[in-house]
Amino acid sequence: MKRAAVGFRAHSGWSALVTVSLEKDGPIVLSRERVHLVETFIYKFRQPYHTAERMPLEKARAFVEGSLLEAKRLAGGALRSTQEELGKKGYELVRGALLLASGKALPELEKILLSHALIHTADGEHFREALRHACGDCGVEMACMRERELLERGVKMLRTKRDRLLRRLTELGAGFGSPWTQDEKYAALAAWLVLAEAT
Repeated sequence: MKRAAVGFRAHSGWSALVTVSLEKDGPIVLSRERVHLVETFIYKFRQPYHTAERMPLEKARAFVEGSLLEAKRLAGGALRSTQEELGKKGYELVRGALLLASGKALPELEKILLSHALIHTADGEHFREALRHACGDCGVEMACMRERELLERGVKMLRTKRDRLLRRLTELGAGFGSPWTQDEKYAALAAWLVLAEAT
């Protein structure tokens, strides 16, 4: 089977998911979707730490834990479905790439809920954790990379210029139509890089 990688760019309650394979003349995008990581796509569930901020601590803990379990289940279902679809086309999903904001470790819940800045960070990390778990559960080796370093990393690794790389990322989505935004482009690049590293 041919090798493929999946890239994720997560947001509050959802993530861009793009799968990529490498052919002789470079990367090709195999699939593109936006995966919901909450059952009910409203603020209360998309921003679990913001919601928990207004709750007593134990209730907040239960809410956040329940939200994470739901996100893990939805992420796992989406990734297993992706693996199945790729398998039908002769591709094996071997690696995953997850874009990070800061990558800093978070303190315990009580301290998070006392800081609005940490609440924002925790909401983002919450859904990244679900995607990490899904990859582990599905046997996909996961690599994490800071988003702010992604383009520079791509320029160095692929030995190209920044503007040429950006143009190539735009071209990769030509066959898919809208949406092919920065979310999909960055997820595709992350997948491209981890696959290139493994070859």
